[in-house]
Amino acid sequence: MTQKISPIRLHRELEAVWGTGKGWRRLAAVNHNIIGARFMLTALVFFGIGGFLGMLIRTQLATSESRFLDAAEYAQVFTMHGTIMMFLFAIPFFEGLAIYLLPKLLGARDLAFPRLSAYGYWCYLFGGSMLIIALVAGVAPNGGWFMYTPLSSSTYSPGINADVWLLGITFVEISAMTAAIEIVVTILKMRAPGMSLDRMPIFAWYMLVVAGMMVIGFPPLILGSILLEAERAFGLPFFDPTRGGDPLLWQHLFWLFGHPEVYIIFLPAAGVISTILPVLARTPLTGYKIIIAGILSMAFLSFGLWVHHMYTTGIPHVALSFFSAASALVAVPTATQIFAWIATLSQGRPSFTIPMLHIFGFFFVFVIGGLTGVMLAMVPFDQQAHDTHFVVAHLHYVLVGGFLFPMLAGAYYWVPHISGRQPIQHMSHAAFWMIFIGFNLTFFTMHLTGLLGMPRRVDTYPAESPWEWLNLMSSIGSFIMAMGFVLAAIDLFLVFFFGRPFRRNPWNASTLEWAMPTPPPSYNFAALPSVDTRADRLDINRLGSSLAAGDGYLGFTRNGWMETLGVSAVHARPNQIIILPRQTYLPLITALVTGLFFVSLLAKLYVIAPLALLAVIGLFLKWTPNEAVQTTGSELYAGKGLVLPPHFESGDPPSLMAMRLTLLVTATLFTSLLFGGLFLWVSAPGWENLAPSSVSSLWTLLACAVAIAAAVLGSLPAKAMLRTPFLRLASMALYGIAMALLLVDLVRTYGTEFHASDAVIYAVNIYGLIHMGIGGLLSAFCIWRIQTGYVTENRLVDLLIMGLWNRYVAATTAIVAAYPYLLSLLQGGGS
Repeated sequence: MTQKISPIRLHRELEAVWGTGKGWRRLAAVNHNIIGARFMLTALVFFGIGGFLGMLIRTQLATSESRFLDAAEYAQVFTMHGTIMMFLFAIPFFEGLAIYLLPKLLGARDLAFPRLSAYGYWCYLFGGSMLIIALVAGVAPNGGWFMYTPLSSSTYSPGINADVWLLGITFVEISAMTAAIEIVVTILKMRAPGMSLDRMPIFAWYMLVVAGMMVIGFPPLILGSILLEAERAFGLPFFDPTRGGDPLLWQHLFWLFGHPEVYIIFLPAAGVISTILPVLARTPLTGYKIIIAGILSMAFLSFGLWVHHMYTTGIPHVALSFFSAASALVAVPTATQIFAWIATLSQGRPSFTIPMLHIFGFFFVFVIGGLTGVMLAMVPFDQQAHDTHFVVAHLHYVLVGGFLFPMLAGAYYWVPHISGRQPIQHMSHAAFWMIFIGFNLTFFTMHLTGLLGMPRRVDTYPAESPWEWLNLMSSIGSFIMAMGFVLAAIDLFLVFFFGRPFRRNPWNASTLEWAMPTPPPSYNFAALPSVDTRADRLDINRLGSSLAAGDGYLGFTRNGWMETLGVSAVHARPNQIIILPRQTYLPLITALVTGLFFVSLLAKLYVIAPLALLAVIGLFLKWTPNEAVQTTGSELYAGKGLVLPPHFESGDPPSLMAMRLTLLVTATLFTSLLFGGLFLWVSAPGWENLAPSSVSSLWTLLACAVAIAAAVLGSLPAKAMLRTPFLRLASMALYGIAMALLLVDLVRTYGTEFHASDAVIYAVNIYGLIHMGIGGLLSAFCIWRIQTGYVTENRLVDLLIMGLWNRYVAATTAIVAAYPYLLSLLQGGGS
């Protein structure tokens, strides 16, 4: 039990534990408030750079036969504009918003893995900076933001331009994957007690679905980038049709990511609307469960639409009809959400504030984008409009209309929360109308140039074409829109200095982020709430005062620990106290060394790359010690008469769920690799009656057999592993033997004149080698943890994680061993 203390003293004690230092110590910050704000601010800086590049594009196209940019400069500007907007602005901005908001909406003090969020931010900053530095140096990517092969191969792009894109984007995607795992685990394991899944705020549902889509949708792009870089650097011909590859494999891998990404970008913005629209309309959200069903349906359908972008590549007619129908069908769950929002407005009393103005702008723009999307879903129309400005206009209506207008609405809604001040709205109306008018003038006109046949991605056009006056109108509109964004930025900036202070909850909202002081303290809630109704229908003013006084769970400090509650995934029953790590420079240092790995690959310094990778692994191992382990051994008081174990003595800690999600990520990547080999067998030239050289290798089979034995030993029950040192040592030793055997075979069979069939098997074997190495590392790690007393009879988390990994390795290693024979049978017609 703890003694009741005054709210002011409680605040000071919590701030001493959770607060971040000043000056250079800010670089050690892991608090979600700071990391989320950094993500959003950095994304806005990249947005400014991308917008400036867009202005260069519109200046070039304003008149025919323009000499403003030459073809090479235009290719870099065009590529970087799309890359920045898609990879460095849209996704990171909503990641930052989710990192900032989710703990507050869920009633938690922070995210599940604060250091992972900080590491993800630094990877995003450094990876994005690689691309910007390349742009300034004149060696930016120039193959389009989609980097289609064979134009991005070493034959047609011999410099480092394409390598910058492949390595920089892969570096940035580390951030996306860490954020996805962080978001899923936080939503499922760290909600307020009583906040069951059917009581979650709607924004949490949107982000849960989006993070799940990222876990499945991003690995194909990561794989494609790795394979293309391997082709450029080491001659493995995955996309080279002269040696059994196929450029269309890149398109399949890219759009397996690219089309779900459209919904990954749209759904968080839709979550913002579903959150703030009921507040502005002064009525509960209509169709809560129908909206959830709609976003689940959109997520499911989005993974069956990637060929929507490939209608003109020679896809069979039966497949075209399937993808066309699916592309049209996805409009149904989208429309369901729009009608739910309209129903909410019709039942309420909307206040026409600046956020509501941007929501109406969203309705107008996004509906037009949706209608043109249905048009492009129809194969005959798409084949006529493909690669014209009509597609560019559709893309911007969907993404700008579906993302920027809701995010501006959200900015004006939540800036009071971040700053503690309300907007004064001197320039906000003018900014909105300039953005709205400028946007429609820019991109609606592009529909017309597209229907008149103007191709996309061209840097100039003849004077006798009918496009010049339309392009001039588009360019004028783009500058009006840009000035609107500048006004909005100035307006929001001035809020922080001249906005009107307020006490709490200026919008009279009913969600938990307003049940705390603003700007928010580093610990969010002085005590954690319990929820007995839907989390967007709470009495925030009463609840905020109660929590500030410490009336709730964990309304105290203990041993200087950063504590929050862990709950069951479905019903949110408290089952553990999660003790989070303190501020540390390790995420920053680890990201810097990770950057060294990617820079060494870019500079072709292949001796340094493995050393940097080993250093990254060593730094991650430095993350693992937890001082709290040494001072606990019994259950802890959580408040309200509740006693719970610390998370590392729980049977279901957040790290175990994170490992399951990590295995899902790597399984998706592995499945994409296997799909790539089968696709090449079906479509690529030169695969008739080939027998890949690796099929006959007994080294690989022996290595896989030894690795399976190691994985089986390592996946035995955790308590058996704890009590039997021989099992741990045998598993680690067998992994080492398996790696040595497979590495010898890989070195023996490597050749610059590989056929694609050999390259696929080589890639599959390397995948197996990497996972064997991680399995051996986990075995050694668990031996060390047992020897140092971290792992005991009631602290088996490390062994449980190792068991999960070993079971996965056993299954995938069997596939690695069998896959060459499968390809050999397919190539031989089944003989």
